[in-house]
Amino acid sequence: MGSIFLNILFSFHIIASVGLVLLILLHAGRGGGISGLFSGVVETFDGAGIVEKNLDRLTIILGVIFAVTTITLFIVL
Repeated sequence: MGSIFLNILFSFHIIASVGLVLLILLHAGRGGGISGLFSGVVETFDGAGIVEKNLDRLTIILGVIFAVTTITLFIVL
């Protein structure tokens, strides 16, 4: 039973870590990043595009999942 739980937890941890790396690489640096490719001229009032805001939200969610799985693995192992 514990082995199944650990396998599921490791799977979530690996998916979250790879996804987090990919999402961080997609973020806009000083040159524009992915938001410049997809959002184009459509921007919100504060200057950040809708794609960039969604990218920020996904990055935060995956960061929280990564942190929770890291702490859980630390406690379990």
